[in-house]
Amino acid sequence: MQAKAMGKEASSFIQEDLKMDNVYDYMFHLLTGYSKLMKYKPIVPQNAVELCSEAMACGSEGFAKQLIEESTANRPADVSPCIMQPPYDPQTLNSILDTKVKSIKQVEQWEKDYLDQTNQE
Repeated sequence: MQAKAMGKEASSFIQEDLKMDNVYDYMFHLLTGYSKLMKYKPIVPQNAVELCSEAMACGSEGFAKQLIEESTANRPADVSPCIMQPPYDPQTLNSILDTKVKSIKQVEQWEKDYLDQTNQE
């Protein structure tokens, strides 16, 4: 039952949220970042032939051609593909950090009390 629900959620995510524009934007930003790490400058060979996406779609027909045309990227997005919202608002984060500090102080106090008790015996 739970596996079936998970499968439906995954299928829904792929159909609704995983658009080719997002995939191409991610690939563009990833490759752009990677290219900045390169230590050599690539050069195009003199006998290289440029292929455009339209040329690749021309040999296809029907549904395959439709998929190629729909998945063609027109331009990269102006924003980074990986902008994530912070998981906590500042008030909640401060509360979590305060709880952590209090817990650490409590454990330190227990250690101190234990050592004091041990030294008295």
